[in-house]
Amino acid sequence: MDVRGLEALRAVRSQGGVTGAAAALHLTPSAVSQQVAGLQREVGLPLTERVGRGLRLTPAGEALADAALDVAVALERARAAVDDFAGSPVGTVRVSAFASGAQLLLPALLSRVAAFDGVDADCTDEDVAQDEFVGLTDRYDIVVAHRPDGSRAWAGVRAVPLLREPLDLAVAPDHPFADRPGVDAAELAGQRWIAVREGFPVWSVLAVIGEASGAEPRVAHRINDFHVAAAFVAAGHGVSLLPRYTFGGAPHVRLVPLTGVRAGRRIDALLRPDRAERLVVRRVLDELREVAADVVR
Repeated sequence: MDVRGLEALRAVRSQGGVTGAAAALHLTPSAVSQQVAGLQREVGLPLTERVGRGLRLTPAGEALADAALDVAVALERARAAVDDFAGSPVGTVRVSAFASGAQLLLPALLSRVAAFDGVDADCTDEDVAQDEFVGLTDRYDIVVAHRPDGSRAWAGVRAVPLLREPLDLAVAPDHPFADRPGVDAAELAGQRWIAVREGFPVWSVLAVIGEASGAEPRVAHRINDFHVAAAFVAAGHGVSLLPRYTFGGAPHVRLVPLTGVRAGRRIDALLRPDRAERLVVRRVLDELREVAADVVR
């Protein structure tokens, strides 16, 4: 079977259609359709079917896409076995991280990777809703993602835990809570919140705080950029949740630990199982884990 056709079929499933698959594979939609059509002719069974204006895999397509992952992993293991005899791994590893995770981890990662001859990390920031992080693994070798405490683990990818970062209550320096050693979530009813948009990981933590306080959080502004949220807080326009390690040194806001709820986010590295077999990817991942360990220490 054509390996490119198998890859295209997997991408159509993971990206939800031909257009998304084309973007992930850096191909035109026409090229993806041709590859899937060629694979379909080869197996003699329908692999996709129309659903409204979209496309989904048939049961035969789903089964073949599952098997295609095993093929991709086997091929990468074979390449890794050869690379192992060639000496130190070389190549470029594409790394994506959500914005504050990029701020926290990627500068130090680049400094570490710079010490390796022939290894480069190509970094970008991709801040998406929680259920979209897995799909990014088709476009990047390593995806740094976050999820709130208590959420289910990532499905369909290899997930490597990096660290847990507490989420603290951010208040202005003159706020009544500013000099407190901690604030119970039950005390937060009636506060004006600067919150992320629904569907993003920190949003569900705010929902837990609302349950603990017995009142739905009063969201005054929806801001996904933590730097902008911190500026709003500093100017007295409300309170927010900010990650402790990333913003603990900010002079214009006070971070106060929350009690009564478990408020934090899990930061993980997500990889497609086949790309996780590449030696150069493993090397960069090892360095990323060391960077995360340094942050916690």
